Amino acid sequence: APTLIPPVVEEYRRRRDVVYEGLTAIPGVKTAKPEGAFYIICELPVDSSEKIAQWMIEEFEHEKETVLVAPAPGFYATPGKGSIEIRIAYVLNTDRLRRALALLKIAIEQYNKR
Repeated sequence: APTLIPPVVEEYRRRRDVVYEGLTAIPGVKTAKPEGAFYIICELPVDSSEKIAQWMIEEFEHEKETVLVAPAPGFYATPGKGSIEIRIAYVLNTDRLRRALALLKIAIEQYNKR
Protein backbone atom coordinates (compact mmCIF):
# COMPACT_ATOMS: atom_id res chain seq x y z
CA ALA A 1 0.00 0.00 0.00
CA PRO A 2 1.26 3.50 -0.78
CA THR A 3 2.39 5.61 2.14
CA LEU A 4 0.00 8.43 2.94
CA ILE A 5 1.65 11.71 3.85
CA PRO A 6 -0.29 13.51 6.57
CA PRO A 7 -1.70 16.86 5.39
CA VAL A 8 0.33 18.79 7.99
CA VAL A 9 3.58 17.27 6.67
CA GLU A 10 2.58 18.17 3.12
CA GLU A 11 1.81 21.75 4.19
CA TYR A 12 5.22 22.16 5.85
CA ARG A 13 6.89 20.75 2.74
CA ARG A 14 5.08 23.39 0.66
CA ARG A 15 6.16 26.11 3.09
CA ARG A 16 9.75 24.83 3.11
CA ASP A 17 9.84 24.84 -0.69
CA VAL A 18 8.42 28.40 -0.86
CA VAL A 19 11.04 29.64 1.63
CA TYR A 20 13.91 27.76 -0.02
CA GLU A 21 13.00 28.96 -3.51
CA GLY A 22 12.44 32.51 -2.28
CA LEU A 23 15.79 32.63 -0.48
CA THR A 24 17.76 31.19 -3.39
CA ALA A 25 16.23 33.89 -5.63
CA ILE A 26 17.76 36.66 -3.48
CA PRO A 27 21.23 37.62 -4.76
CA GLY A 28 24.01 36.63 -2.37
CA VAL A 29 21.90 34.42 -0.09
CA LYS A 30 23.27 30.94 0.54
CA THR A 31 21.24 28.09 2.03
CA ALA A 32 20.55 24.37 1.90
CA LYS A 33 17.12 22.74 1.69
CA PRO A 34 16.17 21.24 5.07
CA GLU A 35 14.94 17.67 5.12
CA GLY A 36 13.07 17.35 8.41
CA ALA A 37 13.20 20.72 10.14
CA PHE A 38 10.49 23.37 10.47
CA TYR A 39 13.05 26.11 9.89
CA ILE A 40 15.83 27.06 7.50
CA ILE A 41 19.19 28.68 8.20
CA CYS A 42 20.63 30.94 5.52
CA GLU A 43 23.66 33.14 5.05
CA LEU A 44 22.92 36.74 4.08
CA PRO A 45 25.15 39.09 2.07
CA VAL A 46 25.42 41.51 5.04
CA ASP A 47 27.98 42.48 7.68
CA SER A 48 25.97 41.14 10.64
CA SER A 49 22.76 39.17 11.00
CA GLU A 50 22.17 40.72 14.43
CA LYS A 51 22.56 44.26 13.06
CA ILE A 52 20.21 43.73 10.10
CA ALA A 53 17.62 42.00 12.32
CA GLN A 54 17.65 44.99 14.69
CA TRP A 55 17.61 47.46 11.78
CA MET A 56 14.56 45.72 10.26
CA ILE A 57 12.69 46.13 13.58
CA GLU A 58 13.73 49.73 14.25
CA GLU A 59 14.08 51.39 10.84
CA PHE A 60 12.97 49.29 7.86
CA GLU A 61 9.46 49.25 6.48
CA HIS A 62 7.98 48.69 3.05
CA GLU A 63 4.28 49.41 2.59
CA LYS A 64 3.97 49.55 6.41
CA GLU A 65 5.44 46.05 6.84
CA THR A 66 8.73 44.58 8.01
CA VAL A 67 10.15 41.12 8.68
CA LEU A 68 11.24 39.59 11.95
CA VAL A 69 14.11 37.14 11.66
CA ALA A 70 16.15 35.28 14.26
CA PRO A 71 19.90 35.95 14.04
CA ALA A 72 21.59 32.54 13.96
CA PRO A 73 24.42 33.09 16.50
CA GLY A 74 21.97 32.29 19.30
CA PHE A 75 21.47 28.80 17.87
CA TYR A 76 25.18 27.88 17.92
CA ALA A 77 27.35 26.94 20.89
CA THR A 78 30.51 28.10 19.08
CA PRO A 79 31.22 31.84 19.62
CA GLY A 80 31.20 33.78 16.33
CA LYS A 81 29.38 31.06 14.39
CA GLY A 82 26.37 32.23 12.39
CA SER A 83 27.35 35.92 12.45
CA ILE A 84 25.85 36.53 8.99
CA GLU A 85 23.17 33.83 9.18
CA ILE A 86 19.50 34.00 10.13
CA ARG A 87 16.98 31.34 11.02
CA ILE A 88 13.51 31.47 9.50
CA ALA A 89 10.76 29.24 10.89
CA TYR A 90 8.09 28.54 8.31
CA VAL A 91 5.10 29.06 10.54
CA LEU A 92 3.13 31.35 8.20
CA ASN A 93 1.01 30.30 5.25
CA THR A 94 2.67 30.28 1.83
CA ASP A 95 1.27 33.67 0.72
CA ARG A 96 2.59 35.38 3.85
CA LEU A 97 5.94 33.58 3.50
CA ARG A 98 6.25 34.83 -0.10
CA ARG A 99 5.57 38.40 1.10
CA ALA A 100 8.09 38.04 3.93
CA LEU A 101 10.76 36.88 1.47
CA ALA A 102 9.99 39.79 -0.87
CA LEU A 103 10.39 42.14 2.11
CA LEU A 104 13.65 40.43 3.12
CA LYS A 105 15.06 40.98 -0.39
CA ILE A 106 14.14 44.69 -0.28
CA ALA A 107 15.51 45.00 3.26
CA ILE A 108 18.89 43.48 2.32
CA GLU A 109 19.19 45.87 -0.65
CA GLN A 110 18.34 48.92 1.48
CA TYR A 111 20.48 47.81 4.43
CA ASN A 112 23.56 47.40 2.23
CA LYS A 113 23.03 50.85 0.63
CA ARG A 114 22.99 52.70 3.98
